Amino acid sequence: MTESAPNAQPTPRTVVIAEDETLIRMDLAEMLVEEGYDVVGQAGDGQKAIELAEELRPDLVILDVKMPVLDGIAAAEAIAGKRIAPVVMLTAFSQRELVERAREAGAMSYLVKPFSQSDLVPAIEMAVSRFAEITQLESEVTDLRDRLETRKAVDRAKGILQEELSLSESEAFRWIQKTAMDLRMSMREVAEGVVTHGVPGGSST
Repeated sequence: MTESAPNAQPTPRTVVIAEDETLIRMDLAEMLVEEGYDVVGQAGDGQKAIELAEELRPDLVILDVKMPVLDGIAAAEAIAGKRIAPVVMLTAFSQRELVERAREAGAMSYLVKPFSQSDLVPAIEMAVSRFAEITQLESEVTDLRDRLETRKAVDRAKGILQEELSLSESEAFRWIQKTAMDLRMSMREVAEGVVTHGVPGGSST
């Protein structure tokens, strides 16, 4: 058997970036390439970013908050609303209100400028992981109101699991996912159980 034979290099994640300041956009593209990502499209405004995202269907979109024609928050809303790809927002401000607006628009993580190359990968991986969680939840729940309630329950349960079992956010999600499969329950039922009754057995991953 040749199962253990190493595979070829994994296909790099494709990225579309939108930033109206050309120098920052070029720097960002360079950082991404150095980290092994494939920058497949670049835009200087939010409208062009949406068009590129729809055309290229990248694995990730990075948007600056302040851009001409259409700002990053409006672009994020369109891209996230169509579930095209996870969105990372770039902002020069760590203002809570702006970050909240970006999150409500569908951004999965954000970076405050100026940022370093070492800040980039964790923000991207968090966005990709959260996007995968939401996609998984939505494949389980078709009704829009139920989706919202499911996401709320899962987010609350993840917080409890992170605290009680010292898990990362993605480990807490996997705990809910695995428990739901093991018990043949929905993830919402498992999450609501955790919120109402706490963690069964007190510890287990």
